[in-house]
Amino acid sequence: MAAKDLTRQIVVISAFCFMIVAAMVGSGLFGGTSVEDLQDGALSSEGSYLAPASTAFSIWSVIYVGLFAYTVWQAFPRQRERSRQRAVGWLIAGTMVLNGLWLVTAQFLTLPLTVLSIVLLLALLCVTFRATLLNPGRGVLDALLIDGVTGLHLGWVTLATVANTSAWLTTIVPAEAGESAALWGIAVLVVVAGIGIGIAWASGWRVAPGLAMAWGLTWIGVGRLAGEPESTPIGVAAIVVAAVVLLVPLAGALVHRVADVRNAEV
Repeated sequence: MAAKDLTRQIVVISAFCFMIVAAMVGSGLFGGTSVEDLQDGALSSEGSYLAPASTAFSIWSVIYVGLFAYTVWQAFPRQRERSRQRAVGWLIAGTMVLNGLWLVTAQFLTLPLTVLSIVLLLALLCVTFRATLLNPGRGVLDALLIDGVTGLHLGWVTLATVANTSAWLTTIVPAEAGESAALWGIAVLVVVAGIGIGIAWASGWRVAPGLAMAWGLTWIGVGRLAGEPESTPIGVAAIVVAAVVLLVPLAGALVHRVADVRNAEV
């Protein structure tokens, strides 16, 4: 197994390098179009009613730093033959590749293909997150670099998938559909709240996915209350849902912790 484990470590490093290069190419750093202007502005903070304000995307810096730290850590000899690294390493590498491919798709291909790309990324993140649950870790580094980073990545891409799909639908629905935008926007946000609670419950009340979702939802609220297109109902709903997807896992984790302490005392 040693050769296969070493291969996995190299693949993870290669996937991270690909993701960074793809992100630089896809974001226009080498002379292409900036993300705000891609797809005729459909992916900008003003591209749809469910687009977060531009500040929200700073969370990518946190996710990329976390993935870099994981990439370095998993390359240590002591991590090579760990069963948990065997269970999640290949999957995390796959999420990094798809992460980079989304920006390349946005830069060079079509808007519907960006939706397909991010849905594939979301699906693989769900599989990866489940693998972290089925293969529990130990220690602070496991919690931060595998559970925490994967949770943040999943939470943010869940919301980004909603925003990306909304951007695509905005370009194809009739203009008069804007009259019912608030109703549809709130309905989608209610579904997002259910998804956030479901992730928290299924994961044993992990907070990281909800934290990332709450961050994005808050900036959707800011975008609709203070930016364009303006929608007070969607803005207020987004902030309420942000509170729900963050507070529910926090409360669940607290209750779970108190129960553990009481059981230990018995």
